[in-house]
Amino acid sequence: MTARTLIPRLDDIVEAIERVREVVCNMSFEVFEADWQSRWLVERGVEIMSEASRHLTVELKARHPDIPWRKVAGIGNVLRHNYENIAAPVMWSLVHDDLLRLEQICREELAAAQAEEQKVRK
Repeated sequence: MTARTLIPRLDDIVEAIERVREVVCNMSFEVFEADWQSRWLVERGVEIMSEASRHLTVELKARHPDIPWRKVAGIGNVLRHNYENIAAPVMWSLVHDDLLRLEQICREELAAAQAEEQKVRK
């Protein structure tokens, strides 16, 4: 996969993380748990991240073995097929404990892919 095709996927992940953070910023867990709309928005953002991650290259994933890529991809299946068992604490923990590193890596890879694309254009 070339840098050009990685860019939209990485951008989707970064944007989804930003939007998920917007939903839960300044929100307590109790409010999140009681607010079905916020939970649905977070779940949709996580589903987008999951699907986009499936299209990243093996090489990119190998550069970042600290990210549990199978779990990132797999959570989308859980959200699609086992949605009735999604617990608010799981989504809360994912947003507050797991997304920061994924966002950092995707931003770094996005910048590198964009720089590579610029070199190719010149």
